[in-house]
Amino acid sequence: MKGQTAMSNTMRQTGPVGIIGAMKPEMDAIKAQVENPQVTTVSGIAFVEGRIHGVPVVVATSGIGKVFAAICAQTMILRYAPRLIINVGVAGSLTPDLNVGDIAVADAVVQHDLDTTGIGDPLGMISGLDLIELPCCRETADGLAESAARQGYHHRCGVIASGDVFIRGGERKRFIVDQFHAISCEMEGASVGHVCFVNDTPFCVLRAISDSGDENAISDYDMSLEMAADRATRVMDGYLKELSE
Repeated sequence: MKGQTAMSNTMRQTGPVGIIGAMKPEMDAIKAQVENPQVTTVSGIAFVEGRIHGVPVVVATSGIGKVFAAICAQTMILRYAPRLIINVGVAGSLTPDLNVGDIAVADAVVQHDLDTTGIGDPLGMISGLDLIELPCCRETADGLAESAARQGYHHRCGVIASGDVFIRGGERKRFIVDQFHAISCEMEGASVGHVCFVNDTPFCVLRAISDSGDENAISDYDMSLEMAADRATRVMDGYLKELSE
């Protein structure tokens, strides 16, 4: 696999910034900021192309889960050749240091539901890549963390774990923390990262915490989704402002 170390440190200087989120509440405010939007629908996904703060962007709502996210990321790369893709949205916390409304920024992503241990692989290893953690673009992670700090949001950088399951505490939550040392969990980021990695496209994952990933996760999520999505949007907006300067 070529170019991955350099990719994680330096963004390409051409092409738009790709922004992918799973759900309408996570993406509507970002899409509304796109100036002179041009919309193209591919595989049922509307790709909105234009500028935010003068920065060329392409924005898409993928749908929930790893497969929808992968379809969206691969299509975006093939059609728009983005210099960078950021997966943005909400997530559950896996650490007492991140509460509802706080910000998680990935320095790496893992798929917590990927298990080929039956053929001798380590848990979470991606066959063909021989990696468990996929590194995010350090420059982008730093920029997103700085944007969160400027707006006064408590934030942490660390591993974000993805899987096709909504985590509600119990053994599964403990397993993800113990096995992968992840700080938050969601359902798309590592899938976007997987597609970006094999395409030599820099990527990062930005999440605002909507729930604590425990037995109260669904009620917390229902109450906090709008607020958390708004905070993720604000951090994304601040990052794009800095890129424009």
